[in-house]
Amino acid sequence: MSYTIPKVQRAAVVAQTGQGVQVKEDFPVKQPEDLKPGECLIRLHCTGVCHTDLHAALGDWPVPPKVPLVGGHEGVGEVVAIGKGTVDSPVKLGDRVGIKWIAYSCLTCEQCRKGLEQNCSSVKLSGYTTDGTFQQYVQSWVNVVTPIPEGISSEAAASVLCAGVTVYRALKYSRTLPNDWTMGLRVIAIDGGEEKRKLCVEKLGADAWIDFTQTKDIVAEVKRITGGPGANAAVVTTASPSGYTQAVDYLREGGTLMAVGLPAKAELNASIFFTVFKDAVEAVNIAASGKVQVYYASKPLQELEGVYDDLGKGKIAGRIVLTM
Repeated sequence: MSYTIPKVQRAAVVAQTGQGVQVKEDFPVKQPEDLKPGECLIRLHCTGVCHTDLHAALGDWPVPPKVPLVGGHEGVGEVVAIGKGTVDSPVKLGDRVGIKWIAYSCLTCEQCRKGLEQNCSSVKLSGYTTDGTFQQYVQSWVNVVTPIPEGISSEAAASVLCAGVTVYRALKYSRTLPNDWTMGLRVIAIDGGEEKRKLCVEKLGADAWIDFTQTKDIVAEVKRITGGPGANAAVVTTASPSGYTQAVDYLREGGTLMAVGLPAKAELNASIFFTVFKDAVEAVNIAASGKVQVYYASKPLQELEGVYDDLGKGKIAGRIVLTM
């Protein structure tokens, strides 16, 4: 099996943070002969869009991204080249794979062996410290890409690779039990607007709903719903610092706060920026089994600027996936 790799491609590029995104048709493609052992080239079918990508484009996080930058970290595509000299590759040409937030780690250090790849001193972050998935071809590593199983579309898999993985990991490590009040167990969904209420309650089956645009005291409402003590765990996915301060107050004694969202100025004592390889495989496989319904809408890459605008205004319910 062989592929014809073009010299240039379409890509959404941030030349300088805070100055918008420009879609270019002549962005260079890394050629197969330039791949190092262990590297691979992916022809992307689609990519999700995340608030992290908006923060990278704005440059408003404490750690600045590289510039110029191709953002994106939720891509799904096909392996079209593997670096010469690569041995024991877990993927082959033609395999469908996913690109996630952690683009690379050494996989051999103490942190990687513990499953804490985000703490690896060699870690690279897709669409932040290395170019990501807002392009038609992306270079990655054979030991890091996530195999995508049959039974799930590329668009749905892309939607799982960040939001799905981070929430799955949060639930996995939240120390909650069946019938506890937490997301994924007995669910209280907190968001704003009728469209999001329909998504959370009617489609996803949340047990209770709180609209933060209409509820004056979210903490009191959570405690009322849970019968007084508060929630057993809170999975905070918002980029708003207030989401964290409220969660601390509505958790019951001994409750668990899982930090998933990435507000630029929230003060926490632990890093909240990362996910892990094994969790990505598990989350995608759960979605492919049909146990989780993925809700997304597709738009072309050229509309990324408008998607960022909608993200900033909180207008998007579910996920947006860009076609390449």
